[in-house]
Amino acid sequence: MLLKKTTRIIRNKLYLSLAISLLTPIPFYLHAAEEPVAAAAEEEPIAPAAASVSDTATRDTAIPDQNLNKITVTGSRIPRAQAEGPSPVTVITGEEMKARGYRNVYDAIATQTQNTGMTQGEDYGNTWQPAANALNLRGLGPNHTLVLVNGRRLADYPNAYGGSVNFTNIANIPSVIIDRIEILSSGASAIYGSDAIAGVVNIILKEKAQGVDVNVRGGTTERGGGDNYQLQLSGGGTWDRFDGFFGLEATKRDPIWGSQRDFMNSYPDGSTVGYRRNLETGAYISPGCQGYGGLFGGNVTNRNGRCTTDQYYNNYWTVQSKKENYDGYLSGAYHLNDTAKVFANLLFGFDKTQTNTRGPSFTSPDFYNANTGNIERWARIFSPEEIGGRERNNSEWRETTWTGTLGFADKIGSSDWNYEVAYTRSQYTSDRSTRYTPLSGIKDFYLGPQLGEQDGYPVYAPDASRLDRPLTREEWARYSGVLKQKSKSESQTYSFTTNGELFNLPAGPVGFASVAEYGKQSYSVRPDRRLNDGTFYNTTPGSVSGGDRDRYALGAELSIPLTDTLLASTAGRWDQYKFSGRSEQDFTYNTGLEWRPVKSLLFRGNYSTSFRAPDLNYIYQADSNGYFSGQKDYYGCAQGIEGACDPNAVNYTQSGTSDLESEHGRSWSYGVVWSPSSNLDFSADFWRVQIKDLLTTVDANRLLQEEYQCRISGNTGSHCQEVLSRIIRNPATSAVDPNKLQRVRINAINAASERTSGLDFKANARWDANQWGDFSSSIGYSLVLSHFYKESDDAPTLDLRNDYTQSANWRSKINASLTWNINDFTSTVFVNRYGSVANAAGTGRLTPWAVVNASVRYKTTPQSSVGLTVNNVLDKVKKDESAGWPNYPTGNYDPYGRQWWLDFSYHFQ
Repeated sequence: MLLKKTTRIIRNKLYLSLAISLLTPIPFYLHAAEEPVAAAAEEEPIAPAAASVSDTATRDTAIPDQNLNKITVTGSRIPRAQAEGPSPVTVITGEEMKARGYRNVYDAIATQTQNTGMTQGEDYGNTWQPAANALNLRGLGPNHTLVLVNGRRLADYPNAYGGSVNFTNIANIPSVIIDRIEILSSGASAIYGSDAIAGVVNIILKEKAQGVDVNVRGGTTERGGGDNYQLQLSGGGTWDRFDGFFGLEATKRDPIWGSQRDFMNSYPDGSTVGYRRNLETGAYISPGCQGYGGLFGGNVTNRNGRCTTDQYYNNYWTVQSKKENYDGYLSGAYHLNDTAKVFANLLFGFDKTQTNTRGPSFTSPDFYNANTGNIERWARIFSPEEIGGRERNNSEWRETTWTGTLGFADKIGSSDWNYEVAYTRSQYTSDRSTRYTPLSGIKDFYLGPQLGEQDGYPVYAPDASRLDRPLTREEWARYSGVLKQKSKSESQTYSFTTNGELFNLPAGPVGFASVAEYGKQSYSVRPDRRLNDGTFYNTTPGSVSGGDRDRYALGAELSIPLTDTLLASTAGRWDQYKFSGRSEQDFTYNTGLEWRPVKSLLFRGNYSTSFRAPDLNYIYQADSNGYFSGQKDYYGCAQGIEGACDPNAVNYTQSGTSDLESEHGRSWSYGVVWSPSSNLDFSADFWRVQIKDLLTTVDANRLLQEEYQCRISGNTGSHCQEVLSRIIRNPATSAVDPNKLQRVRINAINAASERTSGLDFKANARWDANQWGDFSSSIGYSLVLSHFYKESDDAPTLDLRNDYTQSANWRSKINASLTWNINDFTSTVFVNRYGSVANAAGTGRLTPWAVVNASVRYKTTPQSSVGLTVNNVLDKVKKDESAGWPNYPTGNYDPYGRQWWLDFSYHFQ
């Protein structure tokens, strides 16, 4: 009863908060605007310290006050008295993550307006990295955003994104240890080195705490599935000269199955449960559904000799993966004296993810049936009833990751110069188990022993009754196995940094920072050895892939006060990478200007060059197989091959390219920040990023178009020979499926260029509503003005912003929040609005979409509080039926509907 009463009180307060936020913000805002105007008579308004989403961000002076503590902000290694600099930096605090309904670190960053690129994450479906989440700032790809923790690099996720590019997984960083997240959405290679082309995400962890905090949380989804539980422990203290902090997080989450969403609970095209087909006539000769009546819950239908079901994909597909995470962080610093300290920290995680996209199946080779005299093909898909339940078909990822740092920091003698020496090592291992893989013996079970060959086809005399009935669980256990793969990546960095003041100019001291680094990266992917010895049925051979590279870097940075109102900054960095028997090196630089004609106004601009060494996977990748969905076979369509004119799956093989060159980029940003009062600020920034020698994979669609042109024209030139060598088809003389497309061979190349530009707007406001409490609000808006891509100098320029057949990225994003504090209650409403995206069929665009989250927290005692968080308050799911099932835009939006959590927190002194 107490829980129900508490929930009812919280719900009522939440509804009151929502009503007030929607009906009365303008009067309160006007009331609040009166007070700073009056205060201006005594003191000039101050420009904001940071373009932050934080409602509680500290506002510092535009001109550095020597009495203020200096801080280091992402984008510079020079401590400064004001956080606002020549490039905009977005800040998300740990408290905001809770208030805005972010489930984890990934949610907090992915919903920011700068993250306009769609990514295939852990809940996307059949991907190369279903246990990981990646970022895509400015829509330039996950490999162009540098992710740091406490300013230091992490090991890459050991499996490449999309089978192509390396990236950093942020799915297993516990939110309980987050102090703040800083996002610099512009090029920063001159500060941080390779990879920082689209921007830098710096996840800054807590260093100190007093006492111990415990948080217990549980929640579910209103439409079913996804029950989840979380326990968080964090705390620390100071004991003489030692500061210590710890954070632990345990999470358990049930899956959401496609069948648990009404718009996905039927696959209307149907999947064939079993068939025997005469390939010479195309006729199905199966007896229908007589033997399959109890499979897939009895949902089977006879279609012209084929037994089909609408419960295959939706029954097996997890639209939200099953997870069990145990993540933590330990940090300590021992102060040798007032200036010197030895510090160490360890970030670690033990995670298990289970996901599913389709059930197991068997398709025979095309064979000559000695019993019928026909060339036939037999096939079966296996139901949950046959294998012992759908969860037994889940693929599983067991992952272990850790990042440790050991360092020493002090001042140089009695000067104000600081230095730091540190060593960081990071390791990520991922063990994948694919449970549903049939063993080679399943062919013998269905077809019997091979009796020879006839006209190039193997000869069998199979027993049809075996195909026309379900397998027993014992038979499935006998003829199925677990396919395993082990992947590992490592990174280690030795660094030496210094900062201080070189000398004084009339306007102030000249700041300086330098860095020297040596690093080493490596990765390896080891497929199951049994792929090469015939243990598994109908699998392609697997090869071990991997490699390493060394990295050397020297950099320096200056902050130069030219006048009392004009501050210049410049940085330069040299990076060298050694790999594959050669080296790539480059010098990058950036320059920035900050002009504050008055303390309340800042004009800023930044220009930077960027450099990015080739991905290790692009260089060392062994032959890897996958498929492109929704691809047309142009030549096959012209030849009248069945299904070739429709968008279908096309298999591909991708391999590494050892002679790739580095990418080079340039970026610009300039804007204005205005703070008419300490409670109100605005910012507007234009940005542009341009990359040449872009690393990407050969476009399979273009290859198939060029193949069609070469074959139709009869061109036998070198270019057409190169194109045709990449396309693998059945022989034109084949008795079955002549000229049918089998596979496309692709690899990495240096493309010509990619460029994008846009605008960012932000505003923050805070006001006192007297007896109604305190309010704070923020709004951010990013608009992509242009986005162009060119694969080669003679290829057409693709408009990725406006051509809906080329990109699934958003053209704009808006997020806004309103927080209300009154007595012991705090409530927040957060709205995320997404611009239009291409529909699944590539025939148009989907309308914009908005999601509303809300939270309310009540402080029950000085040490304890209870909270309610509701995501997707309106319980809406974005639909996309243009290409049929699954009827929602995968990757862009989720199909979860309304989610809610109750949590309880207690602080032990």
